[in-house]
Amino acid sequence: MTPPSSRAVRLGLLVLAASAMLGACTPTIRLEVAPIEIYAKLDADVRVRLDRELQDLLTENPNLF
Repeated sequence: MTPPSSRAVRLGLLVLAASAMLGACTPTIRLEVAPIEIYAKLDADVRVRLDRELQDLLTENPNLF
């Protein structure tokens, strides 16, 4: 078996160094998302109030629709 030439050794070291440099420069993305907490309580009272407000609005302005 013949020993590798110095040119082949240099090329191998160059490829090894280039791959090490490229591997060290990989971008890292970190994303942190805070949880969203929603506390909502809807009951029939809200709808009754809205219905009353709508009826009052229609009686005050009959030409709305």
